[in-house]
Amino acid sequence: MKSRRRWRWRGQHRRCALGLALYTLLLLLVVSYMLDYGARRGRAGEEESPPPPPRRCPSLQEALGEWSWDEEQPPAGEGSQGAAGPGGNGTGSQEAAAAVAPGSRAGGKRHVYLHATWRTGSSFVGELFNQHPDVFYLYEPMWHLWQALYPGDALSLQGALRDMVRSLFRCDFSVLRLYAAPPAPRDPLAPFPLSAGAKSRNLSTASIFGWRTNKVICSAPLCPDAPRARQEVGLIDGAACERSCPPRALRDLEAECRKYPVVVIKDVRLLELGALLPLLRDPDLDLRVVQLFRDPRAVHNSRLKAKQALLRESIQVLRSRNRAEPRGLPRPQLLPPLAAGGGGGIRAHQQHRAEFFLGGALEVICQAWLRDLLFSRRAPAWLRARYTQLRYEDLVREPRAQLRRLLRFADLAAPPALESFVLNMTRGAAYSSERPFLISARDAREAIHAWRERLSREQVRQVEDACGEAMTLLAYPLDGADRRQEDARGRPSAPPHPVMPDQVCLQLDMMPTDPLAYHSCLLFGKLDV
Repeated sequence: MKSRRRWRWRGQHRRCALGLALYTLLLLLVVSYMLDYGARRGRAGEEESPPPPPRRCPSLQEALGEWSWDEEQPPAGEGSQGAAGPGGNGTGSQEAAAAVAPGSRAGGKRHVYLHATWRTGSSFVGELFNQHPDVFYLYEPMWHLWQALYPGDALSLQGALRDMVRSLFRCDFSVLRLYAAPPAPRDPLAPFPLSAGAKSRNLSTASIFGWRTNKVICSAPLCPDAPRARQEVGLIDGAACERSCPPRALRDLEAECRKYPVVVIKDVRLLELGALLPLLRDPDLDLRVVQLFRDPRAVHNSRLKAKQALLRESIQVLRSRNRAEPRGLPRPQLLPPLAAGGGGGIRAHQQHRAEFFLGGALEVICQAWLRDLLFSRRAPAWLRARYTQLRYEDLVREPRAQLRRLLRFADLAAPPALESFVLNMTRGAAYSSERPFLISARDAREAIHAWRERLSREQVRQVEDACGEAMTLLAYPLDGADRRQEDARGRPSAPPHPVMPDQVCLQLDMMPTDPLAYHSCLLFGKLDV
């Protein structure tokens, strides 16, 4: 009996062990089959999909279309105004400029972004909006972002800048807390200020860049003891505002922002117009963009007078040059390094070093202008209705007419006091160049030609070589006398691009394979854009 029970127990044990082994083998077969099936599906998908294209530098057309508005259909029923040309008169109906796209949830509130660069007269144009009683105006709020993220290049900061613009247009100033702390010290071993956290938490109106001349901050109800009423047109005395207007919490400023029908942001740190395209498509924003231009020779002359103040940000712009080069646009060299010997080179002279950085930054700015000009010319009708151009020279020569056009684009009335203000500000007694960042009444007509007396012939030639394409599209004539003098010395004065035959331009229109030739056809009007 015992042997029989022992045999039974051993048989059960063997069957249990065999079943466990078979179960384990089955699991292994199932897992291996699933892995092999997934690998075979992946290989089949790779065979069906085309191989990835080889990495290469994009052509000019690809670079201009990188913001992908070619595939975007214009909103149904929206009016078509067309971008105003560089002459400043504009085309299309006035109603289309102020029309809100169907489906927009802006609720009648308009948002205007003044797109400019340094020393183009943007502070003066922004002051015109600051003086309007129906406008909530912010002066260069992205200064905080650039200071906090220094030394980031201009192209890398465009995404953060766009998100900041979106928040500020929605009257949400909490975004300033992200960049309120002072910039990190240049020495990585230097101790960080312990009070930085407290400063970032206790933000007020005094934390906003340019608050001393802001009409909303320096008038009632935020400042009951203000020397000027909000409806009164006139420059704000910054010192008087600082004495009379104590700092207020940002939530009070947000409440005031929501009361105004128009919010205007002026800034000089957005390098490319295409970065604003997501905001232009946003149904919650009725966004309109005013791009300000000025003769690059006058810009360079003005920048040289304030070179120490602009050195830091010029380096940030210059750092983005290597990232902008693969976009298919040729890059001439502006202000090359000085040869060593005699008085020394760039490293030996801080002044020459600053001029070199400012000249290189102007190179990048002119190339960005060129991309913006071609971008706007190829834009669909719904985008052109939200965009206009303004030349500083046209504003100076026809201040009242250009002011009316600017306010009409923003769907604002033109008060007579504001028309008198713009006329007085451009017809001052003299041209003041001692304090370039101060807004004051001056003879602006003299300022637009001051570069002829202050820039050398070589500096003018270098600026025209670097910015000639953009100047041609903006109808700025090149200095012909300087070109003839260069020819007398035996130097060739060929145009920036050769004139392409019509047949070549027709082929490039169908398949733009040569960026330089394609740009030349655009420049000489042989392609429809």
